[in-house]
Amino acid sequence: MTRSSLKGRRIRLGMVGGGEGAYIGGIHRFAARLDNQFELVAGAFDVNAQRGHAFAAQNFVAADRSYDDYQAMIAAESLRKDGVDVVAICTPNFTHYPIARACLEAGIDVICEKPLTATLADAEALAEVVARSGRFLGVTYTYAGYPLIAEARQRVAAGLIGSVRTVQVEYPLEWMATGIEQQNNQQAAWRVDPAKNGRGGSIGDIGTHAYHLAGYVTGLKAEGVAADLATFVPGRALDDNAHVMIRYQGGARGLLWSSQVAIGCSNGIRLRVFGETGSLMWFQEQPNELLYTPLEGTTQIVKRGRNELDELTRARTRTPPGHPEGYIEAFACLYAGFAEALRARDEQREPQAAGVYVPDVYDGLKGVAFVDAVVDSHEQNSAWIRPLYS
Repeated sequence: MTRSSLKGRRIRLGMVGGGEGAYIGGIHRFAARLDNQFELVAGAFDVNAQRGHAFAAQNFVAADRSYDDYQAMIAAESLRKDGVDVVAICTPNFTHYPIARACLEAGIDVICEKPLTATLADAEALAEVVARSGRFLGVTYTYAGYPLIAEARQRVAAGLIGSVRTVQVEYPLEWMATGIEQQNNQQAAWRVDPAKNGRGGSIGDIGTHAYHLAGYVTGLKAEGVAADLATFVPGRALDDNAHVMIRYQGGARGLLWSSQVAIGCSNGIRLRVFGETGSLMWFQEQPNELLYTPLEGTTQIVKRGRNELDELTRARTRTPPGHPEGYIEAFACLYAGFAEALRARDEQREPQAAGVYVPDVYDGLKGVAFVDAVVDSHEQNSAWIRPLYS
């Protein structure tokens, strides 16, 4: 059934997964509500249908729009005049492809967790479906939603630090420093299972965030990676620590570290970009400040909320100067961007600032290609491997 125009109404959101106990599902729902652009109207929230229906009732989703599985949801919602416009996929990696493909082929847009798929072949197939169908697929690379990441991107593009020479990005966590997957921790269990998480462990789960962040800010495209993966916790089939050197087109160099066993690090994302005439540094634990240092100059602290900042930065800023904003707001900026991209397509116009540079299916494809290249490099004694997409 042809969907009605988005003009003058909220975007109708469905969700697969993200039910009771699923951390990321709650983040999606918070983010979707923050700008009043979306309304959660349907879902298949749990592989256990009974639990899923109970969760739907708790979240005020009508009983007749709470489904046993995603196939039933797509079939029913596709026939409704008021059916879902977009589906958020909040499930383990290996399920992303069949759910996303089924939605797209039914004419339903998609917002998908990262990495996009567990295999490169599946990511390529989704990109082809998007290109053929004209549907939208957004990927939740959260850190692209921070205002000062947009500011950093615009400063690099404007040449304020000159040509980029080197990029250092890291994403260390401590939560899997012990074998918690052997203690019935389901969130950890699927992440160490190659059949469910794909070829990469930490490099796929959090390294793709770091890789996207570096490319998003600098605009650089990787032409080669050389990787050393490690599995420190006995019994794991996938890496829990990764060191990756990156060669970028044009001669810049990069270093990426992702770790799930870095004790003392809760969410220590750090990005440093060094150019010919200056540098930029951003730390996720102090997200409202960007450090800018010109050559032979004094380090300046660029604060979120100032009027002189770029339009893209201001479009992602929510609270007045001095009031902190962070992860939920950044995630909501992605949802606001997805909403603007959908409305712009619906109205056949160019998106406004909020909908510019939102992570899409090609960003997801690049992330999966990066993981493949990293694992290939590691398996070939850290040989230089060119990602298929960059």
